[in-house]
Amino acid sequence: MREFRFALTVAALVAFGVTGCATKKYVHSQTQPLIDRTGQLDQKTAENNRAIHDVDARAQAGIGKAQSSADDANHNAQTAAQAANAANDAASGAAHRADTLESLVKGLDNYRQSAAVSVTFGFDKAVLTREDKEQLDGFAAQLGSAKNYILEVTGGTDAAGAAQYNYDLSQRRADAVVQYLAAKYGIAPRRFYLIGIGKDHFVADNKTAAGRKANRRVEVRLLTNQSGEPASQSAAN
Repeated sequence: MREFRFALTVAALVAFGVTGCATKKYVHSQTQPLIDRTGQLDQKTAENNRAIHDVDARAQAGIGKAQSSADDANHNAQTAAQAANAANDAASGAAHRADTLESLVKGLDNYRQSAAVSVTFGFDKAVLTREDKEQLDGFAAQLGSAKNYILEVTGGTDAAGAAQYNYDLSQRRADAVVQYLAAKYGIAPRRFYLIGIGKDHFVADNKTAAGRKANRRVEVRLLTNQSGEPASQSAAN
């Protein structure tokens, strides 16, 4: 009897063990596809997130580039407008100056030189020295009592260098004198008539150092209207 009970117990345990193993395999076979599917969904979600991020980054870059292009276009438009306004102002000023000069030339016979000064520059220089400024100060002291006058400012160079370069250099030298007199003594721009002659007109021999220095000059002539009446309204006090 004891042997029968023992055999029955062993059979029950074996049967339970077989059933337990079968249950685990079944659960595993049923859950593994779910786990795999979940992993695939997670991977797909990550890929979608990356794609969304890339699209957003490209969209932001496109927006930034478009904004930059719009800003550049706006800046260029403003620059063009400013250039157009400056050109228009320059054209108007040139036309007015031409009218003024024409009126002045018509009455130029009434003008006589009252005073003059000449300052010289270093080679290829257009900067006033302290000595130059002192000479111009002495000349400007005569302008306080002058009426109906103009200042003829002529810039020159020596013979060294290209002709066009020397024209520009002579103009810069004349400009330096005009700027100094206008800034320090408040002389109105309408009173200045600049002439840049480059190396077209010499006052000394270019074969000597002293002669070349004399040619690197700016001459200022004070011309007053001897008739007592201005040649044009712009040349009057």
